[in-house]
Amino acid sequence: MPPEPFTLAFDTSAAHCAAALLCGDRVLGVRHEDMAKGQAERLMPMLQELLDDGGIGWSDLDLIAVGTGPGNFTGVRIAVAAARGLALALDIPAIGVTVLEAQAHGHLRPVISTLDARQGMIYLQAFGSDIGPLICDPASLPPIADIADPVCVGFQADQIAARFGGQAQAPLEPPAVAMARIARSRRAPGTPRPAPLYLRAADAAPARDNGPVILRPGDSAP
Repeated sequence: MPPEPFTLAFDTSAAHCAAALLCGDRVLGVRHEDMAKGQAERLMPMLQELLDDGGIGWSDLDLIAVGTGPGNFTGVRIAVAAARGLALALDIPAIGVTVLEAQAHGHLRPVISTLDARQGMIYLQAFGSDIGPLICDPASLPPIADIADPVCVGFQADQIAARFGGQAQAPLEPPAVAMARIARSRRAPGTPRPAPLYLRAADAAPARDNGPVILRPGDSAP
């Protein structure tokens, strides 16, 4: 009987660094550390700790699962870039899973999954409907007429449940664990590489300094 596959999952899409290691369906380890910054420096040591605790090495991994957002631009890029690099170096697949999907995983549909999008907005997806993923004002939620008695998980779940006549519940597993399970179910030849899910425009301000001046032969420095 072949050994059960090892799946490493991680997510840095919000103010945290989270990871999980699974052997088949069995959870070998979970890590979650809240942090507003420093995910890029903490991610790889955290993954190494998980592997060490699980008694395996990088070459034992069969699959990478990564959170693709929505969330913090820099955080999403950190995790997705790491997943792509590991997949290339280890010659194994990397599969992206959204945090909205991870929160909803295991609940009987319909499920309304939400995340804090900051600036008074929320990210929302209705599983069992064609609504989302999208960003919206919680005061003007989209009509979800084809969903009855939804399970609501995530940010402001109580308010969302009251609005749609549903019931608020917690995610059934840590998001990184759910990401690993979802990625395993999606593994198939030709599965696309993970890509960030951005639902809002970047809010980074342009640099105030003037850009560099390119000099050509014969030009004098300004």
